[in-house]
Amino acid sequence: MALELVALLCTGLFAGAAVYVALVEHPARLECGTVLAIAEFGPSYRRAAVMQATLAAIGCAAALGAWVQGRGLTVLVAGLLLGAAVPFTLIVILPINKRLLNPGLDPRSAEAAALLARWGRLHVVRTAASSAAFLLLGLHMVGAF
Repeated sequence: MALELVALLCTGLFAGAAVYVALVEHPARLECGTVLAIAEFGPSYRRAAVMQATLAAIGCAAALGAWVQGRGLTVLVAGLLLGAAVPFTLIVILPINKRLLNPGLDPRSAEAAALLARWGRLHVVRTAASSAAFLLLGLHMVGAF
């Protein structure tokens, strides 16, 4: 059960941070205008990337370990949902991150605004997947699954 608890903790922290960014930080960033949003994106991204990648990797590994120990299919599904955040980020979101962080991007351009909006929509995918993983693990641990 220790691995399940680690998975639940990592998944909860990941999902909580993702929900905060989706509902609070990114909308506030956009509300300040594109120029300020682009300026804030870089420092925010650098700080969040390490934390979120670490939580996803540890949480996924713990869930897979718990599944191997016979903790059930729900644990495996939750771990894979959380772990999917890493390739999704690397394949789908990283190209947008690179464009947003490119010093040659004009922060006043329509492209910058479109990139920020697209990033926000794609981030919701990570938020939904990690929230579903957290819900699955939590319900599993209280015996609902």
